[in-house]
Amino acid sequence: MKSDVEELMPRLLPVEFGANTEDLDLNGPPRNPREYLRQVQLEASLCPEVVVAQIDPKKLKKKQTVNASVAGCHAAPEGFSPSLSWQQQQVSNFSDVRQSITKNRKHWSSHTLDDNVLMPKLTDEEGWKRFCLGETVYQGTSSCHTDAEAEPALDYSKMGFPPFLSIVSRLNQSTVLMVLEILISWFEEHEFAPQLGRWLYALLACLEKPLLPEAHSSIRQLARRCAQLRSTLESQEDERLPALNLLICLVARYFEQNDLADQPE
Repeated sequence: MKSDVEELMPRLLPVEFGANTEDLDLNGPPRNPREYLRQVQLEASLCPEVVVAQIDPKKLKKKQTVNASVAGCHAAPEGFSPSLSWQQQQVSNFSDVRQSITKNRKHWSSHTLDDNVLMPKLTDEEGWKRFCLGETVYQGTSSCHTDAEAEPALDYSKMGFPPFLSIVSRLNQSTVLMVLEILISWFEEHEFAPQLGRWLYALLACLEKPLLPEAHSSIRQLARRCAQLRSTLESQEDERLPALNLLICLVARYFEQNDLADQPE
């Protein structure tokens, strides 16, 4: 009786083989066409009928279908949203920064990094969090308001590496988007920190338009998280407010996610 495979895929080269296959060496090169076909037949017979792939879910995490949410942002408490003129000025400044990065990317990327700047591997998510945020913020061992000026010495391993042009100019678009997604994901479960704000601004400045679907989804997620956090602030003097307003403004006004924009009061 023929196998199911033979029924679906009839032999194109029907060759009759003798019963004696003991002298056939599957590890050696075939000595003639008949022996080659016999090797192929025997190797196929050793394959299991059902094969289960060993898949690492982490490797597929970034390759799933993107479902962009169209949910809006939390409305800003009265007096907490910026004026339209302020938003327009920030968009103009941001556009200038992007043009400067594009113009000088080749120059800055050619600069040799200091010996203490060890950039993480592409897929090292925890490494990127430590690199950008520093051990202090990453481990949550101090207030989220801790800034570089509060450190007695420039220990970048503790305070995080700033997004120097010599660093961000080395990042291609896939890396920019990946690091952006890592930091936004971290921000979903943690408070805002100055180190985070600097990196988010720098990565947005390196993000090319038109946006890829996954970039579109990520920056909207960022704006919603900023708006959610802003809605919990108790004072207009909170030092986090300008940074949160700026990120919302850039996502909504520069990247044209207009439904997320703050409306003039």
